[in-house]
Amino acid sequence: MPRMSLAAALLFSLLFVSTLVQLPAAADDVKTLAIGSTAPDFKLPGVDGKSYSLADFARARVLVIVFTANHCPTAQAYEERIEAIAAEYRDRGVALGAVSPNDPRAVRLDELGYTDMSDSFEEMKLRAADQGFGFPYLYDGDTQQVSLAYGPMATPHVFIFDRERKLRYTGRVDDSEKPEKVKSRDARNAIEALLAGKKPPVEVTKTFGCSIKWADKNAGVQEAFERWAAEPVSVEKIDAQGLGEILANSTGKLRLVNVWATWCGPCMVEFSELITINRMYRGRDFELVTISADSPDKSDKVLQFLDNQEASCTNFLFARDDKYALIEAVDPAWPGSLPYTLLVKPGGEVIFRKLGPIDPLELKKAIVGYLGRYYE
Repeated sequence: MPRMSLAAALLFSLLFVSTLVQLPAAADDVKTLAIGSTAPDFKLPGVDGKSYSLADFARARVLVIVFTANHCPTAQAYEERIEAIAAEYRDRGVALGAVSPNDPRAVRLDELGYTDMSDSFEEMKLRAADQGFGFPYLYDGDTQQVSLAYGPMATPHVFIFDRERKLRYTGRVDDSEKPEKVKSRDARNAIEALLAGKKPPVEVTKTFGCSIKWADKNAGVQEAFERWAAEPVSVEKIDAQGLGEILANSTGKLRLVNVWATWCGPCMVEFSELITINRMYRGRDFELVTISADSPDKSDKVLQFLDNQEASCTNFLFARDDKYALIEAVDPAWPGSLPYTLLVKPGGEVIFRKLGPIDPLELKKAIVGYLGRYYE
């Protein structure tokens, strides 16, 4: 038997390995399912604890599959309309299922500025409960094989199939994120046509929304963390008058203020969550300000902790060794224990107070509730 050349052996080994190792999903691999194609089958977990495939929708005259995502502002703008389609057409033989195509490991923190949740399966469960979804919400983030088979271009992206599960419409829900500006209800028009045994008036539209977070974007997440880690960290001393100005908040930004100390265990435990929150929202009209209650002579220790936490936000150390003066300067309503967190609107109105460790989700809901979930 002739010996295999080194190059041939290497090629053979690469081909063999490629059959065993699933390569990350990538945008270059994506092609949207063509009109007339048969719906690719799937088996995906739902947030309700069940597993779903095409067979679970077999009785439906029309099947609507919507690729959507927790974090996307456009997807959030369409959540109520998607819920309405599912509810209004259910008794007419239309089934709707939503699929999250995103790999949560490929979502950067600074892509979460319009949401309180990312795209993990656990967070999908929370979003479905918050919104009261009356349709299956399915997770494809681990392998993205179903998403690759359907080929969504953005979230949300709608695919509508007839009784034989042939694709008859693919594209947008309608032509505007703002309900009051909608002129063309393309998804509804397609459903109505199919229920009437007709061809949809429009079969394909473009989609607008967030890009799909394919697994090949994971490297960008790591690059973002490396960039943030390289940002300079500093701390300045501040007096009571300066703190009064901080809390008066004459800026146009929503200001998150956290009072902490290096000797406060809960403060140190929660601090990384504050950094995460800052990275999520600082691209909008938002800023994090931290105030250390350590003694003024502990500035080196304070800076060391802040540096370890990569706290490139605005950091202060109270200039007086007088905790009661600190309390009065920050908030007369504060009893004095740490940590203490405030969310202050421009003009000084406090819209969130937390004595003790924060609940990160509760705080994020308060932040995005003020900043807004949708593009203006």
